[in-house]
Amino acid sequence: MQNDTANQISEVIEQDIWGNIQTFLDFTLLTQPFKLTVGIVLLVIFVFILTSVVLRLVRNFIASKLLNEDKLKFISAFKFVKYIVYLIVILITLSSSGVDISILLTASAALFVGVGLALQELFQDIIGGIFIILDKSLLVGDIIEIDNKVARVFEIKLRTTRALTRDDKVMIIPNHKFISDTVYNYTQNHRITRECVNVGVAYGSDTQKVRELLLDCVARQKGVLKNPKPFVLFEDFGDSALLFGVYFYIGDSFTDPKIKSELRFKIDDSFRQNGISIPFPQRDLHIINTPNQPKTD
Repeated sequence: MQNDTANQISEVIEQDIWGNIQTFLDFTLLTQPFKLTVGIVLLVIFVFILTSVVLRLVRNFIASKLLNEDKLKFISAFKFVKYIVYLIVILITLSSSGVDISILLTASAALFVGVGLALQELFQDIIGGIFIILDKSLLVGDIIEIDNKVARVFEIKLRTTRALTRDDKVMIIPNHKFISDTVYNYTQNHRITRECVNVGVAYGSDTQKVRELLLDCVARQKGVLKNPKPFVLFEDFGDSALLFGVYFYIGDSFTDPKIKSELRFKIDDSFRQNGISIPFPQRDLHIINTPNQPKTD
């Protein structure tokens, strides 16, 4: 009696409950260009959720080992990797479920080519962002010069980099420019940079006095480092002046124009007090009178 009851329950489970579930899972949603059932859709959703959980755990584990500055860069790069992993996992799941993904890829080939051409520059920006994050060629706080503009980087994203110019304007720079264009990084190796102010004095001026005055002006200038020591070079004999350059070091090249401007004020004032003149361009004009030549027929 008990065996009969157990058999009846087993038949109900197998035929009614599991049979209905199997029928539901085998329900065909799509037949062309490939067969797609409810079971395959649910499997893809389950694998997608499982992959998301695993990727989140991996991201949190790696990010916990990084500094705050590197953590933001890693999360940006991980987003791009995550999309690629999703695509690969879904294709593998469909293939394992019996779906012929070659048909799907063939049917979507033209679309992929069109999207690839349209998004070519976007992919270049993303790849550039990954390279920046991995090789650390650019860091937040670096001072760069690009397209003849100097700016301080304050944010690095996967596709663009944002920097603040000396005019307090935000530059949004596509990351592919850091790969294809020449970019000057003033602070890649260290924060100290060497700057120069050029000046010309009249011929006949005391050159030793000029050097002393230039060094004195630099020594009194706020923002100029004491070490390495500033120095003066006698650059050249110009057309209208003796050309000098005073070289000095500063710790923040972002304030370079202001420091140079204040230093020029000091140089001009010091030269006036010590009788050193800064000449303007001059040209000597020689007029040669030639005798009238006889006319020829």
